[in-house]
Amino acid sequence: MQNSNPVLGVASALGVIGIWSSFIVFSRAGVTTALTAYDITALRLIVAGLVTLPFAYWWWPRHLPLRVQALLSLSGPGVVYSTMMYHGLGEASAAYGGVFANGSLPIFTTLFAYLVWRTVPTAREFIAIAIIVAGGVLLGIPGMRAGGANVVAGIALFLVASAIICAYTLGIRHYKITPKEALALVNMPNALIFLPIWFAFLPSGIAETDTQTVLFQALFQGLGPGFLALILYTLATMHLGAGPTAAFSAAVPASAAVLAIPVLSEVPTTLEWIGVATVTIGLVLLVLKARR
Repeated sequence: MQNSNPVLGVASALGVIGIWSSFIVFSRAGVTTALTAYDITALRLIVAGLVTLPFAYWWWPRHLPLRVQALLSLSGPGVVYSTMMYHGLGEASAAYGGVFANGSLPIFTTLFAYLVWRTVPTAREFIAIAIIVAGGVLLGIPGMRAGGANVVAGIALFLVASAIICAYTLGIRHYKITPKEALALVNMPNALIFLPIWFAFLPSGIAETDTQTVLFQALFQGLGPGFLALILYTLATMHLGAGPTAAFSAAVPASAAVLAIPVLSEVPTTLEWIGVATVTIGLVLLVLKARR
């Protein structure tokens, strides 16, 4: 890619890792209060939408066909992705979110690359993916024994959310979407469509939640995942490519699991730690492949 800056790409990817890890843990903390998944999605879009609104007219990518605009708005980290993640975190722990939502990103990237461009994975990629799947199984065993259908539902939601964001990643790379365009595409349509529906029809627990918690979730979700991470993720994809950017998710499962211990008092079992470590090893193999 012309004018690529690997240093900026790596720095942006590292910033995304920090925000994503915090997003998983603090979102899990949010859905364990009276706040619903719809509330946290709305709080995120209110803040991110207000920050984006003054610039949306100038940042909007008018050169793209309408169907592409709609696809990127839908597949980006907006309503669909956010509600699935928040619902999933209401059913399963932060460690599960890190592994199944972020750890599966390189798998979906490899799968979509084959389906769209017929790029056949190498033997090393197959081995890495097999290791990641094995780690996911190890992680899931204790939770499924204890949580049953709830944990299974959470895992399914994480996987769907991962597939959605992967499609978005390939889209912004293919259409060369800038960070400004990504902010306008994701935040404005999602806010304008979802917020009236949430206010009029969806269940809410904001009235039963203390103001400090509501403000924290609004500012963190809106400025972190909803604004800054969107910019950094787009920059990383622009300068590194979709595969390497997805591969940087290698650090998220372990960092989210560690952060959840002091914040949520969620201490993984020995088998869950082995699962997280196994997934991380598989992801590191993909990172090394991506660097080559």
